[in-house]
Amino acid sequence: MSALFTLDPQAVRVLRADTKQQILADLAACFASVYALDSDMVIDGIDEREKLGSTGFGRGVAIPHARIDGLERPVAAFFRLAEPVEFASADGMPVDCVFGLLSPSQAGASHLQALAAISRLMRDERMHERLVAAPDAEALYGLLVNVIDRDAA
Repeated sequence: MSALFTLDPQAVRVLRADTKQQILADLAACFASVYALDSDMVIDGIDEREKLGSTGFGRGVAIPHARIDGLERPVAAFFRLAEPVEFASADGMPVDCVFGLLSPSQAGASHLQALAAISRLMRDERMHERLVAAPDAEALYGLLVNVIDRDAA
């Protein structure tokens, strides 16, 4: 996958959720099942980061992230929401794409580099439109891997 983080195909999903907290809980459950992590530790880390300010950075995108113990390298998950959900985003707009990132607790620059790469990817308006229009999780994964691998080369 990427030199900056791992994105497992099972961590790419189309999700129906009604609240930000439900999205974050589903994200923690996804990280737990796909990457064999403790879901309570994941949700605690994500919630701690959200207390500092919403990770909804605008234009329909949120990037919840945290540094947690037990990881060797950054891992990611991507949710395309069936309907936009209020996320207390910087621009006040609801989100329809959620790109989660977890990094090792001691990750410094590598965590920031992975966040920057995800941010660049998600700021691309054409990519956002393609992600919203993708018919299923398999198509979403194909779109994401194509761009991530291209940018890593």
